[in-house]
Amino acid sequence: MKISKSLYLIFTVMFNLIIHAQIEGSNLFSTDQVVSIELDFPQNDFWQQLEYNYENMDVNGSVYIPANLTLTDATGAYTFDSVGIRLKGNSSGMHPGDKKSFKIDFNKYISGQNYNGLKKLNFSNGFKDPTFMREKLFFDLCRERGVPAPRANYATVKYNDEAWGFYTMIEQIDDQFLDWRIGDDDGNLFKAGSNFGGGDGEASLVYLGLNQSSYESSYVLKSNEEANDWYDLIDFIYFLNSSSDEEFESGLPSRLDLSPFLSSVAFNNLFSNLDTYTLSARNYYLYHNMSTDQWEWIKWDANETFGSYAFGVQTPMTNLPIDFYQGQRPLLERVFENDLFMSQYTSEICLLLNTVFNPTYLNPIIDDYKALIQQFVYADNNKMYSNNDFDTNIESNLNSGPGPGGAIYGLKSFIQTRFNYLSSVVDCSSFASLNESQSEQISVYPNPSADIIMIKGGIEYPMHYSLFGIDGKLVFDGEINEMNAQIDLSGISPNMYYLKIGNSSLKVFKKN
Repeated sequence: MKISKSLYLIFTVMFNLIIHAQIEGSNLFSTDQVVSIELDFPQNDFWQQLEYNYENMDVNGSVYIPANLTLTDATGAYTFDSVGIRLKGNSSGMHPGDKKSFKIDFNKYISGQNYNGLKKLNFSNGFKDPTFMREKLFFDLCRERGVPAPRANYATVKYNDEAWGFYTMIEQIDDQFLDWRIGDDDGNLFKAGSNFGGGDGEASLVYLGLNQSSYESSYVLKSNEEANDWYDLIDFIYFLNSSSDEEFESGLPSRLDLSPFLSSVAFNNLFSNLDTYTLSARNYYLYHNMSTDQWEWIKWDANETFGSYAFGVQTPMTNLPIDFYQGQRPLLERVFENDLFMSQYTSEICLLLNTVFNPTYLNPIIDDYKALIQQFVYADNNKMYSNNDFDTNIESNLNSGPGPGGAIYGLKSFIQTRFNYLSSVVDCSSFASLNESQSEQISVYPNPSADIIMIKGGIEYPMHYSLFGIDGKLVFDGEINEMNAQIDLSGISPNMYYLKIGNSSLKVFKKN
């Protein structure tokens, strides 16, 4: 029996509506849109207060000041009394003029106040990004491939009825995020690379001894602050630095959710996103998932993807080797030196090259983003770059920035050049059977799963399937039929696998 396309589309829409309705923040992030943010400050000197608090911030950030908020999204307009506002960011503070990145805290002054279940929102000012697309594009792709990353959308912002600019709106990494993405919020959540409170702010995962204070200038505990127990993080760092090669290979998958981490590293490399653990050793989160007793690697701050952060790196950003890192980075160093993990990582690089990191896949998405935001970018008189820079940099390089000859890499030109380079130097022949074709008609759920996965979509039954390991070897195969469209994973080890059904191949995660 073949399910009609119209019935399949109806089912898919209903399924997505149910899923989105269950996730906090779906009003803001379930569809691409430009939200309106209007802030009314009662203080005459509100800007001076915001700047003073920002310039005197500590490890916990700057002090908030109150403002009234009107938020308008696709579902309607909503007003809030006394939300907290503060400026945020590190290098983005160098954005010229008064268009600074900022944060909204809905329940700072009114306990329990939130919007659509969210307590905080972040607004990035487009620093070093003439296109306003780098961060959203990167996070969207990461989430699509199973990598924990915040949701992102766009917003126009007014302060006291004055147009302040066009911003990227970013989800907060907090217990709400952990609930919907991880399914657990009881563990320790650490933000990496504070750059405040002394030290160099590098969250390098280098072991510094048992004294918690040795780590406090480089990591910030964002949950369970009263307990303030860092033993789990220090123990994880000790393992990364002190285990034997055999202990590292056998013990890392039980300590770190490895498959999403390897995908995360692959995305950083493909997009030359170096203002993270790879180079700056900051701008990521580590969460200790108490349900699995594993650490989860969470993305953060991706405005300098596409090679926009290149301090001290002589290699062109389009020609980075896939095992690039700089400085003491024990986790990356040991993963790249381990044959098994390096093979798994290389297979992920190859899979992404054949699916999402190529001009055929990305250029239409970029064009859609441009159609969504162009009028709002043009109307932003406080942006860092001109309208012409916006249009040009989507296609090609600009002449001032960190790229070759001091250029800001163009989105499409970077993708094409980086794709060409990696295709010429990375041998993907041994992973050829893992090329994944995206099908609008076939998907699996739940994913990840500890045992049974269900197959949904418009396929003809019966259908043969094959499950491959990340090394390309067949794990098992079988047949599904209309009355039993499921596969039992309970007999295999926790890991990432590739499920081939007909002409489609899907990434499947088996959990404990």
